[in-house]
Amino acid sequence: MLRDIPFNDARTFGNEERYVGEVMRSGNLAADGPFSERCRALLQELLDGPHVLMTSSCTHALEMCAHLVEVGPGDEVIVPSFTFASTINAFALRGARPVFADVRPDTFNLDVSDVRRKLSPRTKAVVTVHYGGATGSVDKLAALCATRGVRLIEDNAHGLLGTYRGRALGTFGSLGTLSFHWTKGLTGGGGGALLINDESLLARARVLRDRGTDRSDYTNGRVDAYTWVDVGSNHAMPELIAAYLCGQLEQRHTILAHRRRCWERYDGALSSWAAELGVRVPHVPPGCRAPYLMYFLVLPTHVARDRFIAHLAARGVEAAFHYPALHLSKMGRPYGGGPGSCPVSEAVSAGLVRLPLHNTLSQEEQTRVIAAVREFAWVAEAS
Repeated sequence: MLRDIPFNDARTFGNEERYVGEVMRSGNLAADGPFSERCRALLQELLDGPHVLMTSSCTHALEMCAHLVEVGPGDEVIVPSFTFASTINAFALRGARPVFADVRPDTFNLDVSDVRRKLSPRTKAVVTVHYGGATGSVDKLAALCATRGVRLIEDNAHGLLGTYRGRALGTFGSLGTLSFHWTKGLTGGGGGALLINDESLLARARVLRDRGTDRSDYTNGRVDAYTWVDVGSNHAMPELIAAYLCGQLEQRHTILAHRRRCWERYDGALSSWAAELGVRVPHVPPGCRAPYLMYFLVLPTHVARDRFIAHLAARGVEAAFHYPALHLSKMGRPYGGGPGSCPVSEAVSAGLVRLPLHNTLSQEEQTRVIAAVREFAWVAEAS
């Protein structure tokens, strides 16, 4: 009997087990240990620019962003509707009003023209999401924010190892965030990072991350004792997560090469099938190097999408939909969301399906996925 093909599989790829074992044998499970520092140094070198603080999750890194740009009641923060709830919660928790903007129909990144229309004197920040690690307009968005005196924050949960015009994603705004959730290309099973591109925010970021204390100054010999100096929380990355992540980061080139082969094989095998049936495939704009986090298909309707997912499941292939359009959600509607206000987000949300793509996906498994996809030929009836 053939094994079902999971949507994701985060098995070890390099020295993950060895490094986790080292931490366990050391008897010291405290955060900010040697593996956390190794991860931080690797990321800082890889990104070539921002200061990096390892965090317990991307969600917590986003919450730190909201503190650092000092949003609060009366402020507005422009966010994409097509994103995960954490992107918006970080700012809503501080009392800011999210203003939903639509995404581009090619990359599903923020539509700069819609952002421009929705900027107001109350806008404090714009949060962009590099969906799938591809972008074609972050430079224009950064220029618009700079002109209007608004902070740009990059939710770069999808974009580690991605670049635009030779520059790493996550380095265009004042702040950026990374995710190492188990569905990401490089994972610790959890954890995240805060990227600080504005030097003036660094000192406070360290305090916020460490429960509002100046312990970092104490550790570095700048003060004789540390104390409570600001608000904050415990946002440091646990050392066991850092150990696992370190093994993955060391194998980043091999992992990226494997994911690229899988992505390109999907694209080569499915593009013509998709064109015949009116199904959309991912678009990587010129000048963008994607991290090949996911390969997705966008079917014409949610009915077709649901039938397609069921069709794959019946053939032992686990596929997944993605974000609901948040302006239509229970929480989004009180902020002014309603049908038709973000039409691209609504269409993408209704039709998008992600295919299995992970670091141990075999060629044989991918051949089965492709065959199962190509057997689905009833989109017109399903719509």
